[in-house]
Amino acid sequence: MQAGNNGVLGGGQMYPYPPPGTMAPPEHGVVEHPPAVNQNNWGGNDANTLLVVATLITTLAYQLGCNVPGGYWQDTKMSDDGKRVIHLAGDPVMRDLHRPRYWVFMAASWMGFLGSMLMTLSLLVRMPVDSRQVRWSFAVAYSSLVLTFIVSQSNTHLSIGIAVWVATVAFLWLMISVRPEHRAKIIRFCCCCFRQN
Repeated sequence: MQAGNNGVLGGGQMYPYPPPGTMAPPEHGVVEHPPAVNQNNWGGNDANTLLVVATLITTLAYQLGCNVPGGYWQDTKMSDDGKRVIHLAGDPVMRDLHRPRYWVFMAASWMGFLGSMLMTLSLLVRMPVDSRQVRWSFAVAYSSLVLTFIVSQSNTHLSIGIAVWVATVAFLWLMISVRPEHRAKIIRFCCCCFRQN
């Protein structure tokens, strides 16, 4: 179909003229289009969006680290003989009453904080969105929020919390690393497994 001088096709549709010298005439009436970028994988994410996500994770990790579950002692308590300090005002209650849980909680909040900071820095220096460093720092930072949540619950076992965290890291890494068609198969497999149970 031929276009007139005003850019109107025979059907009355308008189209913009391409800049001069940018398009070769199509051979045999076939127009080749550039390959479309797959927006359904990790590389299709916008770096600015990921920067916002990394900043939110940094803020959450910071808040979690500052607000330890159980709060802080309001007073200083000495032993009965007055020679030994049992706890000081401002010390975390969780550290004195549940020491292993406290250290796992703090390690998780630090992992989330450092992972999100690394992700932010990587994106600010224009590392590719689909680079291993950006993906890995996201998986660690995001999954650490799960670990801090589980550890902050008083009636959970630490070993279960750590196992859930490892499974979350593996799942996130798998979801952001595999191709979209493989990701759909994995999700269908997981849904079928849960349905059978």
